[in-house]
Amino acid sequence: MVNKIIQKFKNKTAVIGVVGLGYVGLPLALRYVDVGYKVIGFDNDPMKPQSISGGVTYIKHIPGSKIKAARLKGFCATTNFQRSREVDALILCIPTPLDSHREPDLSFVMNTLESLLPYLKTGQVISLESTTYPGTTEELLKPKIEEAGFVVGDDFFLVYSPEREDPGNVKFTMHAIPKICGGATKRCLDVGVALYNEIIDEVIPVSSTRAAEMTKLLENIHRAVNIGLVNEMKTVADRMGIDIYEVIDAAATKPFGFVPYYPGPGLGGHCIPIDPFYLTWKAREYGINTRFIELAGEVNSQMPAWVVGKVTDGLNQHKKAVNGSRVLILGVAYKKNIDDMRESPAVEIMSQLENLGAKVEYSDPYVSVMPKMRRYSFDLKSVQLSAVILTEYDCVILTTDHDLFDYEMILKEARLIVDTRGRYREKAANLIGA
Repeated sequence: MVNKIIQKFKNKTAVIGVVGLGYVGLPLALRYVDVGYKVIGFDNDPMKPQSISGGVTYIKHIPGSKIKAARLKGFCATTNFQRSREVDALILCIPTPLDSHREPDLSFVMNTLESLLPYLKTGQVISLESTTYPGTTEELLKPKIEEAGFVVGDDFFLVYSPEREDPGNVKFTMHAIPKICGGATKRCLDVGVALYNEIIDEVIPVSSTRAAEMTKLLENIHRAVNIGLVNEMKTVADRMGIDIYEVIDAAATKPFGFVPYYPGPGLGGHCIPIDPFYLTWKAREYGINTRFIELAGEVNSQMPAWVVGKVTDGLNQHKKAVNGSRVLILGVAYKKNIDDMRESPAVEIMSQLENLGAKVEYSDPYVSVMPKMRRYSFDLKSVQLSAVILTEYDCVILTTDHDLFDYEMILKEARLIVDTRGRYREKAANLIGA
């Protein structure tokens, strides 16, 4: 059976099912289509299958023309999980957020698995790509699959292969990013490697699903800790009257032992603000306190308040109070040149300013209407920037430095700019670094 399913992946006669058609799942599905597989996409949100059926994109960096081309090659999407019987592989790209207590919320993954269980068949492989704590695949998914009557590693296969998408990064496209893969058994690993071999230039096998899960956490914790360090350095340098960007650029000239990280208004995205806490939660089960990781999380989570403090200071210098001031947020996506708002620090800054009585609006060329969010509610549309519009605000906060912004115009026309991204290196009377 193992050889048969591996051969199907090699000769591309296997049918691929991608469950969850968001920022991770949709690009993955399109990649499988591009190399010649038949692909069925699954999502509980009917908007996504409807958009795909019409050849319409809902993710900024994926053009509608690419979806239309995939449709012509047979790509389809559905909310009907019964169609999972038609596929040989089910790749789960499901959200794994934190709950209100900053503990892992695996309900999306487990509810999806429950929806699939009645339709699983012998010889299929499930690959979980969602970020999670070490042990999730074997402690939660494997028992459910075996309760359904399968023997994992014999007549059913289970792997963990974390996504490594970087939206907006044109240098490292999906196929060029090495892919980690761990199997519940050696046979599972062999099947998992075959599943990804035809779409990724290099698949990196590891000894277990737990090792693969830990690898993903280490990657993102590494970034979170280093960003926390440089954010703390920023606050120290600011008090000392030192330009932190000059310091980083100077340190980066060292040809060994230093990797430059840059400060910002806080962490954003679906990984870095969340993933470290998956490990801190699981580590407690082993009696370990991950103080280093938690300290970095504390520093990063305080950055929006730091920015609001800078806004308060700047308005005070202009003899204005935050209460009643008009404030314009430039960029609400969590990183430049994309439309992804998940965990964006800009939204927390907006919330804190509103709580202080400010009248907050935003401008983002990639987010025309503020979407519904779990923790925030803003009934706002993006403001179209112009020289006249900029003069109407008491303060402009650069939270996401999209390349489409006219930075010369902003510097010239804005009364007060709080720059959280270091986009402006020159000194100006209306400019405050944050």
